[in-house]
Amino acid sequence: MSNKEENPMRRIKISKVVVNIGVGESGEKLEKAMKVLEELTGQKPCPTRARKTIREFGIKRGENIGCKVTLRGKKVEDFLKRVLAVKKFTLSESCFDDYGNVSFGIHEHISIPGVKYDPSLGIFGMNICVKLERPGYRVALRRCKRSKIGKKHRVSKEEAISYFIEKLGVNVIRGVSK
Repeated sequence: MSNKEENPMRRIKISKVVVNIGVGESGEKLEKAMKVLEELTGQKPCPTRARKTIREFGIKRGENIGCKVTLRGKKVEDFLKRVLAVKKFTLSESCFDDYGNVSFGIHEHISIPGVKYDPSLGIFGMNICVKLERPGYRVALRRCKRSKIGKKHRVSKEEAISYFIEKLGVNVIRGVSK
């Protein structure tokens, strides 16, 4: 066979996008951050807790200090395009890790297109983490007959970069060190 069709199990897709706002304290500021996150994503955020006590910052172990939302399915691509517009569709190579994950941050949520400034809420920065995977990753996560994912089936850094360039039109700056 001369024209070989692409194996459907080798196609890369976006598994999920996690949007995180770290406030550093509980109370009114956290409630405002949760409201901002709900307006941006259309989903109810869940609070994140402190792992350990840090006296200097006044943080106790188990206290709610941030919030996050996990997006899956159709919402992912729409949200990513809006957020990448803030970064002018440009990411550094250091945003990509060796396992097909991409992470970047935004300093102000009001710079996202279509978001208006509300003085009662304030301005929040956020972290966006994108997880890329191939079909069949469920075998590593399921409860019964769990198995490992082979090295060739994992998404590499270069494959993640090429996916972002082709599918989302992102310009990746290579060789930039911070």
